[in-house]
This record gives sequence, C-alpha cells and structure tokens, in this order.
Amino acid sequence: MKPKYQVLIDDIKSKILSGVYSVGERIPTESALQKIYNVSRQTVRKAILELSNEGFLRSEKGSGTYVSNQYQSKSVKKPHNKTIGVITTYISDYIFPSIIRGIEGRLNEENYSLLLASTNNDVEQEKKALEMMLSFGVDGLIIEPTKSNLYNPNIAYYLSFKEQEIPFIMINAYYEELDVPFLCLDDVQSSYIATKELVSKGHTQIGIISKSDDLQGKYRMKGYIKALGEAKLQFHPEKVLSFDTETKLDLYINLKKFLLDKRDELTAMVCYNDEVGLEVVNACRQLGIPVPDELSIIGQDNSYIARNANIKLTTLTHPQEQMGRDAANWVIKKLQGNKDLQNEIYYQPLLIEGVTVKELT
Repeated sequence: MKPKYQVLIDDIKSKILSGVYSVGERIPTESALQKIYNVSRQTVRKAILELSNEGFLRSEKGSGTYVSNQYQSKSVKKPHNKTIGVITTYISDYIFPSIIRGIEGRLNEENYSLLLASTNNDVEQEKKALEMMLSFGVDGLIIEPTKSNLYNPNIAYYLSFKEQEIPFIMINAYYEELDVPFLCLDDVQSSYIATKELVSKGHTQIGIISKSDDLQGKYRMKGYIKALGEAKLQFHPEKVLSFDTETKLDLYINLKKFLLDKRDELTAMVCYNDEVGLEVVNACRQLGIPVPDELSIIGQDNSYIARNANIKLTTLTHPQEQMGRDAANWVIKKLQGNKDLQNEIYYQPLLIEGVTVKELT
C-alpha cells in the first residue's frame, strides 16, 4: 500500500499532466488539500516539496502554490536526440512484436530513441503509461488504444498532448470521441471477405466469434453482417459468441459449450483473429469435430502463430511491420514540419487460403 504522501503526489501529478491543473494555475491551499485527501499538514507539505523538486510545482510566499512549467522544460531534448513513445495493448503477444519491429526499424534510421509501454488493455495502466510519456517529455507518440470500443476516461491526457503540440498517431484502432490521425486495417472489409469466402463455398450456417470491447471487434462484426445481408442470409444473434478482455480467460470453456450447443446449426465460423481461430481448432479436436469436414474456420491477421501452427489456417492479411514503419514515419515527418500528411489510412486485407475451409457440395 502506498504511503499517503505518495498517493497525494500521484493524484496532483495526474491532474497536472491531464490538464486539470494548468501551468500557472494555483492549486488548492494546504488546508484544502488536508480536507480533500484526509491527511495531515505534514503529509501535504511533504508531497508539495517532492512535486516542487520534480519541477511540477512552485511556491510563492504569501500567495500560494502554483503549477510550474519546469517539468516540461526539464524534458526538452536536443533535435538530434528525439524520443518517440510507443504505447501498445500488449508487447510480446500476437502481432505486436512485428508492429514494434517496424516502428523500431524506422526510428533507428533517423537515430530516434524509443520509449515503450504496454497497457494490457487496461485503462488504468494506459493512464500510467500516458503520464510516464508526458513526464518524460517524449517528442511524439504512437498509441494503440485501450478498449477502443468503450468510453475512455483518459481522453484528457490525449487533449494535453494536443495542447502541447506533441504529435501522436493511433494504430489498429482509434477513439471515436477524438479527431486524431490513425492507421488501421480495414476491419469491416476483413470480416466481409472472410464471410463472403465461406458463402462462396456454399456455407449458409455461418457463426462468428467477436470481441466486444475493441473497435476491431465492432467493425469485424459489421463486415460479417454486411456479407450475410448481400447473400440474403439471415443474421442470427444466437450464432454469435462474444467475449471481452476480462472474459478472454474463459473463452476456451465457453467456446466448447458454444460448439456443442450449435453443432447441428453451424458449418462455418468467422473468428475475431487467428488466436481465436486456433482456439476453435483446438476445441474441435477435443470435441471430436473434424475441421474442415464438419466445421470450416477462418481467422484474421495472418499472425506468426497462424503461420507456425500445425494446421494451415485460412486467414486475412494484416500489415503489421509496415504499419509500424508507417506510424513511425508519420511522426518523424510531422516533427520535421511536413504538413501534407495523410491522417487516415486503411490497409486493405487479402485472403490467404489454408486448409480449414471446405467447399460444400
């Protein structure tokens, strides 16, 4: 458990970094802070002293304590030693190592440094990562949004980056509440192509496994529904298995139950991504459901786990390393003063045929 003065330090620092307290603004008096945080005057003074030493506050005798701009000036770097922050939901899993490799490769070409953080798709960890980037004084930022399909309580931090004119770009998704540059796979098209491929192979009983708290899941569901509509096939909510970040650990158990319950109703599944697609393959093996003879499966993202699996999964492409390079290049060009940059880029997916889809006769 944190000592009380550290809780006070963290909260005041958060308010400064997110813009609740702006530079030059007087913060509440010592007496007011005592009441707000239910702490002693000694605790308040210890926290203020520490924040002053870090350059976040300055005290004026007889006037009060004010937000200082020293924490910003302490972080200013020389032009040849710029640092780009990168915040991803995960670092070592799935497609993220390839994206980071692309970012790092482009930054190295310009002798830029990289400061990396991950959120584990948790908004509180995202908040800490954003505070770290602001405290460090990064010159630019590349972000993969956290739980991008839900309201994000950290919007103020992104607005703070904008106010400080620190360029940032989002990858894989974006917050719909913000007008920000982004690089994304065309997720609607990805799921649309997957579903259309199954329809072209004679499948009419097609289910989907979708992630509900990420924007990719929302748009991949949209592509699935679009393809069903074009094929004059009815959308059945009971053929949808949904999960989110918190329930992902239970996905395998829920998946087996779903496959057993719908065994006579489904001939094919569109999966949120390759990771889920291979979970379906494994569940089918355990349940004695032959793939693709009884159930056809399509993943998405052409991830390394799909490429190295013991079955060649039918999937859709994702730019991965190219996206990382393009994101880094966008930030570099922005810092160089280039104003003619494309702020919204959608990469088009392509089908990669595997052995997990069967044509029905």
